[in-house]
Amino acid sequence: MSDFEAILKAYERSGGDPNFLRSSKVASLVISGNRVLGANQVPGVRIEPEEIEHGVRVKVIVEPGTRLDVPAHLCFGVIPAEGVQKILPEFEIGAGAQAEFIAHCTFPNAVNVRHLMEAHIHVGKNATMKYSETHYHGETGGVEVVPKAQVTVDEGGHYSSEFALTTGRVGKLDFDYVVDVAARGVAELTAKAYGYGNDAISVKETIRLNGEHARGLAKSRIAVRDEATSEVMGSTEGNAPFARGHVDCIEVVRDRATASAIPVVRVRDDRAYVTHEAAIGTVNKKELETLMSRGLDEETAVDVIIRGMLEG
Repeated sequence: MSDFEAILKAYERSGGDPNFLRSSKVASLVISGNRVLGANQVPGVRIEPEEIEHGVRVKVIVEPGTRLDVPAHLCFGVIPAEGVQKILPEFEIGAGAQAEFIAHCTFPNAVNVRHLMEAHIHVGKNATMKYSETHYHGETGGVEVVPKAQVTVDEGGHYSSEFALTTGRVGKLDFDYVVDVAARGVAELTAKAYGYGNDAISVKETIRLNGEHARGLAKSRIAVRDEATSEVMGSTEGNAPFARGHVDCIEVVRDRATASAIPVVRVRDDRAYVTHEAAIGTVNKKELETLMSRGLDEETAVDVIIRGMLEG
């Protein structure tokens, strides 16, 4: 099997459709370790990858006014059991553009794999960027993933991201996104993870509402069981008149697992309004009893409830 076919099989296992990565009509990028296996451009979108030691530096430019009819598809992975992958992406979304990216990161055979991402993202005036990232780390817990991003949203821009790691082991996750939002801009961050065994989850989401009427939502849905741990810090700052922000964190804990939540709200203008909500606890007893009365054993019923929460 070629490296390209191997990474496509791993991509499919993580929930992606490999047909998009084969299509000449879809903007796409395929990276295995520090090798670029494929990069396809479409009108209005430039993808410029550069192989570096242990990874790839990539610039993605969406020209002003461009509207992608089909999401761009990105695949990052490490097929061997051991390795280091460093991805250094830079996204430039031009004024008035609308672009969606669907990314899958997969490490199906990982025993000792480290994946580092340091992204810089600029969403131009009145532009929209949606970024959905799904991870699959195999079943051994031998992965350390460190995704970090610095995001700037210009006036009237809209940035939304969703990070999901809910199938297979987590290993160690250290997630840290920071977004600065200008006037009438919007930022929405969502992180979802399901840890078990001795998985360790750390999620930090920071939104700084720096312009008038800026809006932001930092949302997390985390579940841990066995001896896994999770720590969530969601922070929203209202730094300008009429800014509106909210921190929304829900964690479910089972067995000997440990979960903590630190919602942070800061207001530097008396016309801004920022709220927070955090909840940690076990699954709902009534829901559990209802599912068990329908024939599910307790372990399966708990998993159904947790996955329902993660989908919300």
